[in-house]
Amino acid sequence: MYMVLITFQALLMNWYITKVVFKVSEKDSPETGHFDEQLRLVAADSKEEAFMKARTLGLSEEDLRYYETKKPATWEFINVSEVIPLQNLNDGIALYSRIHKTKETGAYITTIHQKAIAIRMDACVVH
Repeated sequence: MYMVLITFQALLMNWYITKVVFKVSEKDSPETGHFDEQLRLVAADSKEEAFMKARTLGLSEEDLRYYETKKPATWEFINVSEVIPLQNLNDGIALYSRIHKTKETGAYITTIHQKAIAIRMDACVVH
């Protein structure tokens, strides 16, 4: 019963996709700008509240972490750059869209196919 109540309440909430941006700085290469743009799903009564919730999330996640290179890196919260309201939660709705332009069309398509193969291969592995 408790799970059903939570699910019903979730359906009544207003949902927003927010983009939270962090600057990732490695100590050995401070001049290189790496940015992590994270899409976060937020429930809120208004766009303003969604913005503030996403901002609070970003601020709470600033810290020193170990990046892909296994070197220490500082994650600095920059800001919330987008707040997009979701009209309804349905199977298959578009959550986010971005046009990617490139002169390397063939390489881009190959990369997409390789990523799809990796996802399918990972799905076949028993965890």
